[in-house]
Amino acid sequence: MNDYTKADREKIMRGLKIPDTPVLPGYRIYHNFLRPHLGLNGRTPAEATGISVEGENKWLTLIQNASRGGAQSRASGAFRNDQ
Repeated sequence: MNDYTKADREKIMRGLKIPDTPVLPGYRIYHNFLRPHLGLNGRTPAEATGISVEGENKWLTLIQNASRGGAQSRASGAFRNDQ
């Protein structure tokens, strides 16, 4: 069946014990911008509020927009990967 043990779970969750862990903000981004939700008919929460993330690699698009401030893209309601 499933060989996932309590030790495996604790190993994964260790990063959450560090106060400044990037795990939670990363998961929040994944949850809100990348992960489709059944309750939203397969859309992400961002898409449900009119924000789209465009490009083949959506993680890269979000990182690029964050690194340059992304104000222009967010104002238009879309994140774009302008390579």
